Amino acid sequence: MTASRLAPARRRPAWAKPFSAAHIALYRATGGVIGYWLGTQRALLLTTTGRKSGQPRTQPLTYFALEGALALVASNWGSGAPPDWYLNLVARPSARVQLRREVFPVAAAIATADERARLWPEVVARLPIYGYYQARIPREIPIVLLRRDG
Repeated sequence: MTASRLAPARRRPAWAKPFSAAHIALYRATGGVIGYWLGTQRALLLTTTGRKSGQPRTQPLTYFALEGALALVASNWGSGAPPDWYLNLVARPSARVQLRREVFPVAAAIATADERARLWPEVVARLPIYGYYQARIPREIPIVLLRRDG
């Protein structure tokens, strides 16, 4: 199926915001016992600094351990616009991650074109929905690499 025949990009589902809030609360309360596995994928909590508000913003996200980094895919549910957490990291690449019970600072870097070309096939092999999202939107979905800071 060609990209032009695919459904148009969509916005975040209405249930996503309350689901995220519950996910964050359970993840924090249980040290990731509840919430680390999101279906078949592992999840972390990413806390960025709001680029406009300056306030901490936490989002549960699936991640991949790739080449010594925690890799995030800025798909925004297949939307034509990047997610807020990505824009926050572009503005301020320092963040905090909770991975199960461990909380630590990270430095974020957007994968270069060469890194993305190398990593994208592995990302899609692990979670094929990202390939579907990429096929139906014109923007290139970025991969963000988080590395421990300090």
